[in-house]
Order: sequence, then C-alpha cells, then structure tokens
Amino acid sequence: MKKFEQAVIAITGASSGIGAALAYALSKQNARLALSDINGDALNAVKAECLSLGASAVIVETLDVADSSAVYQWADSVFSHFGQVNVVINNAGVSLTGCVEETSDKDFQWLMNINFWGVVYGSKAFLPYLKKSEWGHVVNVSSLFGLIAIPNQSAYNAAKFAVKGFSESLRMELEIEKSTVCVSCVHPGGVKTNIANSGRLAGVVGRQTSHDEMKKEFNQKLARTTPDQAAAIILKGIENKTPRILVGVDAKIGDVIQRILPTGYQKLISRVMG
Repeated sequence: MKKFEQAVIAITGASSGIGAALAYALSKQNARLALSDINGDALNAVKAECLSLGASAVIVETLDVADSSAVYQWADSVFSHFGQVNVVINNAGVSLTGCVEETSDKDFQWLMNINFWGVVYGSKAFLPYLKKSEWGHVVNVSSLFGLIAIPNQSAYNAAKFAVKGFSESLRMELEIEKSTVCVSCVHPGGVKTNIANSGRLAGVVGRQTSHDEMKKEFNQKLARTTPDQAAAIILKGIENKTPRILVGVDAKIGDVIQRILPTGYQKLISRVMG
C-alpha cells in the first residue's frame, strides 16, 4: 500500500473500533494521521500506539462531529498543519435501538446529528483541501442497514440510507467536474466494536427480549468481522477507488437480497421478528 506512505489521512471516531483499526493499519504504511474523537483520553492512547507502529506524524483533536463549526475548524487546522489532505474517513457513529413510536424526537435528532450531519460536515469541510492535493478521497461509513431496513432501527436506517444517497450524489458531482477526488461509501455488516454496548435504547416492537439480551445477541452472533479485517477491506477499497465497499459476508448477502427482493425481504424480516 505505497499509496498511503506520507499521505495525510483524517479519521473521525478514531479512538476505538474501525476508526482505531484504520489508524493502526495506516501507521504501518508510514501515513500522516489526523485523528479525532469525542473521547480525548482514549484518542491519546491510540496516538501513542500509532507512533509506535510507524506513523510519520499524528495529531489528535477532541471533536464532536455534530458541531459543524468545530468540524470545519478541525479541517482548517489539519490542512494548516500538514499543508495537504488526501483522505477524510467519516467514521464516527452511534446506535439507537427503538421503534418509531417509542423513540423520542430528541434521541432521533441526537443520532441524525452524529451519523448523518457529521458525515456531511466532514465531507464539506475537507473537500476544498482534498481538491488541492495531488489525489483525494472521501470515505463515508454507512452500514449494512444503509442497504436494508429492519424493525426498531428507524433512526439508524434513516441516517445510514442518507449517508449512501449523499455519498452517491457527491461522487457523481465530482465525476462531472472531472475531479481527482474519489468518493467511497462503506457498508459494514456486524463488526466487533463497542457501538451496540454504548448505544441508546427505547421501546421495541416484535420479539420481546431484554436490551441486554439484544446486545449480547449482536456481539456474539451477528458481529462476525473484526475491526482489523474491516480496516483492511476499507483500505483496499480506497486503493481500488471502489464506490461501494462491502465489509463482511453479511453485508454482501444484504446487498444481494435488496437487489433481488427490494420489498420482499421486508416481509421475511417481519415474520422472523414478529
């Protein structure tokens, strides 16, 4: 992956999970990293590990991606520090489980501000700097649930479907401009991260299990891909300029299902979860 040697790569949500795994993998390729997360203490530990793995330089920023002015200021500071930016990976995200009727507007807005608007802010803030570089890439992390919908995930589905649509529109605009900036939308399936454990919960419909049991089921049965495996797939996708990066067998299956049964899959899921 010589492409990433000395490249400047900004990553949100970099203190754990896929974000940290990406930082570690890129460090081994001597990349220069700008890492952000709302958890500043954990971020400093990631920085130390990145430097030990061979990163050429690492700067960190405690950042709430839902704060548009803070994201734009971060992009400015990254460019000011390095003089270029090659990749922004809008990875920060949170989870919210609950049916439409039981999910409060406040919780819905909380998730959308991070999972959707955080992606929009990150893409727009860094785009001018990506265009100034020899090559640039916007990487927006959606989800398997940005391809198919499931009950009790209306807010998460809404945000991740929106990330997909936003990314595809941006990609076409840049192609029309004949820009050197590429856009990839990432759709991970179940990945062994802390997102389910730290997410918010509301009332659900259908099969009644406790919230603890739901988290346990996700962590033990559905989260099949490790963050390191996810990072490797994403970086290969960036190298190959892949528009849609599917992470995990479950994401690939979901992609096929929604193509073959665009509405039929919903009836199947309703029966299983009813």
